[in-house]
Amino acid sequence: MGRFKVPHTLTLLFSMMVIAMIATWIVPQGSFEMQTLESGRQAVVPGTFTLAEDKNYMTPWQLLTAIPRAFASAQDVIFFVMILGGVLSIARATGTVDALIGRMLERFGEKPHILIFMVVFCFAMASSFIGTAGEYIPFVLILVALCKAMRLDAMTAVGMTVAGYGIGYGVSAVNPFTVLIAQQIAGIPPLSGNWLRFAIFLPFVLIGFHHVWSYAKKVLANPANSMVADLPCPLGDSKAVDYPKLALKHKLILTSFVATIALVAYGIKAHGWYLYELSACFIAWGLATVVISRLSADIAAQKFIDGAMELTTTAILIGVARGISLVMEDGQILHSLVHGMSLPLSYVGAEIAVVGMLIIQTLLNFFIPSGSGQAFVTMPLMVPLADLLEIPRQVAVLAYQFGDGFSNMIIPTNAILMGIIGIAGIPYGHWVRFCLPLILKLMLAASLVLVLAVVFGYGDDVQPPATQNSTVISNSDSNSN
Repeated sequence: MGRFKVPHTLTLLFSMMVIAMIATWIVPQGSFEMQTLESGRQAVVPGTFTLAEDKNYMTPWQLLTAIPRAFASAQDVIFFVMILGGVLSIARATGTVDALIGRMLERFGEKPHILIFMVVFCFAMASSFIGTAGEYIPFVLILVALCKAMRLDAMTAVGMTVAGYGIGYGVSAVNPFTVLIAQQIAGIPPLSGNWLRFAIFLPFVLIGFHHVWSYAKKVLANPANSMVADLPCPLGDSKAVDYPKLALKHKLILTSFVATIALVAYGIKAHGWYLYELSACFIAWGLATVVISRLSADIAAQKFIDGAMELTTTAILIGVARGISLVMEDGQILHSLVHGMSLPLSYVGAEIAVVGMLIIQTLLNFFIPSGSGQAFVTMPLMVPLADLLEIPRQVAVLAYQFGDGFSNMIIPTNAILMGIIGIAGIPYGHWVRFCLPLILKLMLAASLVLVLAVVFGYGDDVQPPATQNSTVISNSDSNSN
């Protein structure tokens, strides 16, 4: 009997869309009432779940029309990835990327463990403090090229990138897109309880580093141990040996790149920039690169097109991935899943329930891959449930961010993840084999932290006075049963 072969990533994603369509025929359709908060965002109203009177059983035709609609919905990510591919192709044409790799090889060629730790740590710090995610995409091909030169592989490059991104979100202290929003909805002071988040940051980073480095050592010992040994490298088969020295033009281009990243970070924090503005910044950097390197306009144009074309597959995967959650939204089963998952927690003790919250937040991130979107849907339900079970609201927020952050590293509906592995040429099935053990380690550590947080009353100092929320959810649950 032949060895089972994981289907192509596109096949997997389309199969998930079909499963989501079938789920709209089986799962009871319903929704919560929504309220508009002061921020202008919509949040669910606890205890208002009702079954839909008008059923919307998705048809195969609606499934097919959902695909182009999903591409339209994910257009900001798709165009950001393609623009980045074009701009980085221009940078590669100037020799800057090769010169940078040569310089880094001089420093880390014999110390790959230091490079891996630095990338995981720095990316986790950035995600924790300013919520960076898509900004890591420009680094992927550079890290793939660097790892290839160090006798590692593309999986190592993606592993250190995604581990930093996911862990940074999961244990974030001040992420404005997750922690601060969840604390606001929970009615507790913003930035409260940060001492624990800071305390667990390094231990969780070390878990990620250990996982990636353990794999990298196996590849160094024997290239046949690589999980992507059977796949072509996204950079081609050429084996460059002589890297150019960092000339003045290369240093100016790299300086302008760092300035671009700094501008992006400032824009996100101060002006709420997102992918359209980020794309504009990288286009500006591409134009600056052309001027500094004195690259011919025609050559630069062709290189940009070539780079964008290389990421067409990635763009398609991102669009289809968005279609999964779109089908569930159209089929009115998203709120039903949230409601159904939260009900069993009201029948168990606090220590078990808080781990259940973590599991639910993890599962729901598959359906609601937006961190802030998940907060607005789930936290209004988890807060009164936490009150009912005498779980501090601070702990409920911690369970939310663990579930949202760590699962970002593996769910196929996360457009950023699909963009990263797509650029590196790693099929989703291969990535799951690498990442799933890391997810399990992080989830085990997170469960331990949550149970101890309940036992020692983490967040009791900011717990608001008793409200009517517990009564509301209790009555609504008994009625729904």
